[in-house]
Order: sequence, then C-alpha cells, then structure tokens
Amino acid sequence: MKDKVDVLLATYNTNIEYLKQQIESILNQTYKDIKLIISDDNSTNEQVKQVLKNYEKKDVRVKLYFQNDNLGYIKNFNFLLQQSDAKYIMFSDHDDIWYENKIEKTLEKIKNENVDLVYCNSHQIDEKGNIIKDSYFKYKNVPLIKGHSKLAISRCIGIGCSQMFTKDIKERIIPFKNQVMAHDWLVAFIANENNGIDYIHEPLFGYRLHNTNVFGGRSFGQNLNKWKERYGNSYNDYLKCRKESIIDKAYLNGAKMCKEYCSNETDKKFIADLIKYYEGLKKSKYINFHIIKYFKFLYGKNLFKKMLKEIISFHFPLLGYIIYRI
Repeated sequence: MKDKVDVLLATYNTNIEYLKQQIESILNQTYKDIKLIISDDNSTNEQVKQVLKNYEKKDVRVKLYFQNDNLGYIKNFNFLLQQSDAKYIMFSDHDDIWYENKIEKTLEKIKNENVDLVYCNSHQIDEKGNIIKDSYFKYKNVPLIKGHSKLAISRCIGIGCSQMFTKDIKERIIPFKNQVMAHDWLVAFIANENNGIDYIHEPLFGYRLHNTNVFGGRSFGQNLNKWKERYGNSYNDYLKCRKESIIDKAYLNGAKMCKEYCSNETDKKFIADLIKYYEGLKKSKYINFHIIKYFKFLYGKNLFKKMLKEIISFHFPLLGYIIYRI
C-alpha cells in the first residue's frame, strides 16, 4: 500500500486563475494517493467559494472547509494541520504551479534519507507564469541543510510550499503555541531536533511573485523600498525599519518561537544567546562590534550574498543606510 500524502491549501479571496492553476497542478501529480485539504478563510469573493465547491464535487480527493470568521494564515494552517491524518504532509500556496512530479520526487527523497523534512528548489515565476529566476535557492540564498544545523533555529529553512514533512512533526507542533510566527520555520526547527532535514536542488514548482504576496520572493532591497514608500527615507526611518521589519520580524520572533517549542538543553542555551544577540543589535545606532557572534549564529552554506547584506544591516547600520537609501 502506498503512503498517503496530505496537501494543505489555505485560501482567501484568491485570484481565480491562479487558484485553478494551482489546484489542477496538485490533482494532476504523478503520485495519485493524495488528499487535498482546503480551508477557505472566510473569503468575501463568492466566486472563490464556488470554484472550490466545484473541485470538491469533481474529485473525491478534495476535502473542503469554509471558516465562519477570518482566522489569518497562521491559525488557518493550524486548523488544516489538525484535519490531516496522513503519514506525510505538504503545505501549498494558493497561487503557485506544482510540476507534475513534485510530490513523487519529494516523497522518494524523504523516505530514502529517513529524515523528517525535505524542501525543494523552485523557479520564480511572474504573474503570467513566465520563469524570471531559474533557482529560488540561488536568488534568495536559501540555506542548504543535510542532517542537522543550528541554522534551523536562526533562520527559516525552506518556504512552506517547498516542504514535505512527517506526521510525527505535525503531532509535535499542534495546536500552535502563542509565539508561532511562521509555520514553515517551526516545522524545520522541530525536524532538526528529530531525524533531520534534506533538500532537493531541482526546481519542482513555480513560485509566483506578484503584488499581493504575503511574503513573496522579494529581495531585501525590494522590501526596504516598500518600507520607504510607506514610512519615509530618513535615517531614523531606516533604523525603525531595521529594528521592526528586519531584526524583529525576520529573525528575533523566529528565535522566540523556537524557544517556546525547544526540548533540547543544548539548543535552549543556543537560543538564549541568539536572542541576546538580536536584542543587542536593535540597540546599535551606528555600529555593532560583536560581528564574531554573527558567524556563530548565522553562517551557512549558500548564504554568501545574504550574509554580506545582513552583516551590513546588523553591524554597520549607517553604512547600510547610505547603500540602501539610493
């Protein structure tokens, strides 16, 4: 008997064409023993709901839920995880395109390597589905982990829609605790504390970038430009962005989440030191001299360009302002 794979899809006022392309790409996978569990987060667009109902009628592998209130994406994925009973689980965005062998190849990898998480590469695609970046791993300097690494604490390892993980990991993370800020980061952290992680360098799906992405594949500079457009371009504006949008949101909050779930004493010590490091960075106005600590916490394979940007932003904020304000 084949192992069943549950694919968890959260929707909310989704672009109809994107939604159809994604659902079709999932249902047309070469690996057929799947269940597509969809939770619509109280969409106000009735057409979205009707499209989902049509797919549930058409394919018995589709299980559909409609939320009475808007939960937000974190609580919605918590709900989806609670509906899953498969041995292997995958997250899905509502607007990507999975290549037909994504599930088959990822399942083969996770079983052969006997790990709790496998994440794969993707193409970056535009609104029309055209490839604009050949490798998301390269474009976003995604950390590459085989086995175990402290980077699963200090960084997000693989975007959710690239992941497959085991039922054991699901059982360890639900129901979500208060500090959960990224379900995919949490999955990688728990997998790292257990049987470990592996990756597939081959792009197995098209990751769509458009103006309504919740996080998206935007670069550091693009995200900074969005901040400048909204809040301003002074040095104090930059410091506020560095503190709230970069250090807090993208790093410190993840460390606090890991702390809440951590069961390993060595990791607990690492997390305490990591949080202290991030808190110290936020107090630096012009320069932070503790650069050695950066390499202790955030150094890893495939991260060279990202590390240069982080070192400038974390330890030389005035230089970062001069560079990125242009």
